[in-house]
Amino acid sequence: MRIRPATAEDAEAIHRLISAAFAASEHGYQGEADLPAMLAADGDILLSLVAERDAARAGHILFSRMTVEADGAPLTAAGLAPVSVTPDVQGQGIGSALIRAGLDELRAQGIAISFVLGDPAYYMRFGYSPVLAARFASPFSGACFMAMMLDSHAEWPQGGQADYAPAFGRLG
Repeated sequence: MRIRPATAEDAEAIHRLISAAFAASEHGYQGEADLPAMLAADGDILLSLVAERDAARAGHILFSRMTVEADGAPLTAAGLAPVSVTPDVQGQGIGSALIRAGLDELRAQGIAISFVLGDPAYYMRFGYSPVLAARFASPFSGACFMAMMLDSHAEWPQGGQADYAPAFGRLG
């Protein structure tokens, strides 16, 4: 498997991949495939990666810019969404590899914190914490809202506000 930055030539394949992955999920497709184009149009993509397996696109991950204030000061932040793997190869570590590669790249970019909305049993193994996210006011607050400091030695903020990019509010 090879993980590489997504290019403009990947856009259509990424849309199909995300549509298929979310159609097969227990929650069903809710417009997630439209996010990459919407985030790109707004200039809010921080990182988009594609996983290739046997010369085919098998997975995709996107991190977008967030507006986060912590303890009265701005904090550089990224929201993980969506992460998608084609249904026929799910459960083979592709999503995990994409998440780890993405988090490593965010650290290299100097991003301080990342948020995700998803299954705690899955995302907590990467270091995401619902306890940390609960310190932030957000429209997505709840048991599935998680955050992680990308510098594992950084102190956790006491509180603040976390807002995803505007495209998330336009999902259908």
